[in-house]
Amino acid sequence: MQRGVKGTVDTTTQPPPPVQAAYSYCEAVTARQARNFAYGIRLLPTAKRQAMSALYAFSRRVDDIGDGGLGPEDKRSRLEATREVLDRVRRGTVTDDDTDPVAVALADAAHRFPLPLEGFDELIDGVLMDVRGAAYETWDDLRVYCRCVAGAIGRLSLGVFGTAPGAREAARAAEYADTLGLALQLTNILRDLREDAANGRSYLPAEELAKFGCSDGFRTAAPPVDGDFTGLVQHQVRRARALFAEGYRLLPLLDRRSGACVAAMAGIYRRLLDRIERDPGAVLRGRVSLPGHEKAYVAVRGLSGLDARTVSRRSERTRP
Repeated sequence: MQRGVKGTVDTTTQPPPPVQAAYSYCEAVTARQARNFAYGIRLLPTAKRQAMSALYAFSRRVDDIGDGGLGPEDKRSRLEATREVLDRVRRGTVTDDDTDPVAVALADAAHRFPLPLEGFDELIDGVLMDVRGAAYETWDDLRVYCRCVAGAIGRLSLGVFGTAPGAREAARAAEYADTLGLALQLTNILRDLREDAANGRSYLPAEELAKFGCSDGFRTAAPPVDGDFTGLVQHQVRRARALFAEGYRLLPLLDRRSGACVAAMAGIYRRLLDRIERDPGAVLRGRVSLPGHEKAYVAVRGLSGLDARTVSRRSERTRP
C-alpha cells in the first residue's frame, strides 16, 4: 500500500502486520544500540514509541555509514543511496511489503505524524562533513555541525511529540527542540573525546583547544601535560548547561508522556555532564555512563512532571 498525506491517520489504529514487523525490527535496533534513547521512549504510548524507534533506526543507518570502515567515496555513495530511500519515503512510494523494514516503518511514521523529513537531509549533510574530515575553528562552526546531526533529530522528534493544546510559546517549540539537541550533542562530544581522537576526529573548536593548550589532542588516558584540560572541559560544560537551560523550555509545551520521555533522555545526559564536570579526566580513561538505578530515578522524575513544572515556574518568573 502506498502512503498518502502525512499526519492524517488516527494513531490509535493498529498498522497492518508487515508494518508492525518493520516497527519491531526498528525497536530491536533501538534497544540493542541506544540504551539511553530506548530507556526514554518506553515512556511513550505505542504509536509514538514505534515512530521514535523508526527515527532512531534510520538515523543509526546514517551514522553507521559515517563511522564504518569504508573509504570516503564508498561512504558518500552509501549516504546518497540512503538519501534516495528518504526521497522514496517523502514521495510516499514505499509499500508495506518493501524489503527494507526501516523504510517501511519510517514511511508509516511519516504518514501518521507530521515529520519534517528534511531533518534527515541535514543529518546526512552532517555525516558528509565527517566523511570530508571537516574541522571546526569556532563554536559557531561546530554549532552548524551539531544542528545537522542532533538539532535536526530534535525537530524530527517534535513531529512525533507534538505540542499540548493551548501551550504557551508553542511557536518556539522547534527552536527549543533544536537547542536541546545541541546540548545533547555537545555532551556526547565531551564523553567521546578519547574515542573520537583514536578515530582521527576532533570536534571541539580549534580556537578553544588552542586557548586551553590542548591542540595536540587526546590520544592517551592522561590530559595534555602543558594544557589546562580541566579548564577546557569546564568551559564546554558551562556552554552545554546554558543550552540545556534553554532547550528545557520545551518540556512545558509537551503532553505529560512526551514531556516525560524528553525529560528522561535529557536528564540522563545532564547527569552525564555532572559526572564529567566532577571528574573531567574520566572522559580520557573510558566511557562515562550512568548506572541503571540512576536512570530509573531520572525516568520517574520526568514522569512525575517535576522537571516540566520547574521549567514553567522559572519561565513565569522571567516573563516580562
